[in-house]
Amino acid sequence: VQLQASGGGLVQTGGSLRLSCAASTRVFDISNLAWYRQAPGNERELVAVITSGGSKNYADSVKGRFTISRDNAKNTVFLQMNSLKPEDTAVYYCSISLGSVTSWGQGTLVTVSS
Repeated sequence: VQLQASGGGLVQTGGSLRLSCAASTRVFDISNLAWYRQAPGNERELVAVITSGGSKNYADSVKGRFTISRDNAKNTVFLQMNSLKPEDTAVYYCSISLGSVTSWGQGTLVTVSS
């Protein structure tokens, strides 16, 4: 599986960005999808997950600000990020999981200036 993430960039505090991640797989619609992030010096952390059935879960730090969604017709998962804060600065990675197998995208950098 190949994952191509895009949409990162530099934004001011309070701004918005929309990340996209396109996957090359025939099993996209039955897979769970997630966004993770890793800030310098920190562990990679789960930001949001959407299951094959459409259930969503978020890290407490982004609840109410970020929204994960998926378009199975386009094999793409999105992360809409609003009200961005400097602490959201990180490399964001998408992942796709089916059973015990997880594949990762290359990451896209999000920088939020204060």
